[in-house]
Amino acid sequence: MNETIIKKVRETQPLIHHLTNQVVMNFTANGLLSFGASPVMAKATEEAKDMAQVADGVLLNIGTITAQDIEAMILAGKTANERNIPVVLDPVGVAATPFRMSVVKQLLQEVQPTAIKGNASELAHLAGIPWESKGVDAVGSGDAEKVAMKVAEIYQTTAIVTGKTDIICAGTKLIHNQLGHELLTKVTGAGCLLGSILTACLTTNDPIEQQALTAVSYYGLAASYAASLPAVNGPGTFIPYFIDALAMDVEALQRR
Repeated sequence: MNETIIKKVRETQPLIHHLTNQVVMNFTANGLLSFGASPVMAKATEEAKDMAQVADGVLLNIGTITAQDIEAMILAGKTANERNIPVVLDPVGVAATPFRMSVVKQLLQEVQPTAIKGNASELAHLAGIPWESKGVDAVGSGDAEKVAMKVAEIYQTTAIVTGKTDIICAGTKLIHNQLGHELLTKVTGAGCLLGSILTACLTTNDPIEQQALTAVSYYGLAASYAASLPAVNGPGTFIPYFIDALAMDVEALQRR
């Protein structure tokens, strides 16, 4: 984890343009604000390009994708590519239906993602590797390292496979993160918020493997801290303390 990346984000407060799913908008906005960046949620086709023109990063999340959302995502993603600002693709539940896969294929034909983040079944599906899924969740087991490397190679991007151990593949480098807590799996939108924080970290001028590792490891550390508090008895009490933790310094989280 590179604490300097977090400090840079909090100093510059990058504007992150979210084209994300309706289930998680409020949670994502509050979590990113707590972390230190600035969220905007703008999915209208009429303004997607203009918003991406002033943003510092773009997040494309297909969690509640509709046909009407696709053009806006392409406009925002292509504008981000033209401006050389980061684009993160979160292919939520891509293995669940042919429609979702067709959307992701179209996005990847039009937009070059800086990073693709998802669970093992989602990224395995993009890589053509069999992996069992249940709706938007990964079940079963397999070689997550192979999945990360294949996605990075096929799509010429940084791949982040999330799970009990997060795996980052940046170029030829494989990096593992084991910080986290199982309560994250009981909160709707935990992965989506991670995509938002990842996008914010990618706005700094540091090596991409450090940016990605900092995002996932800090996120996991904040979750572990929040879950350890005496007042936390389950997912409902976990959420507010987790959002609080996302505003804390690394040293404070580690010390407490």
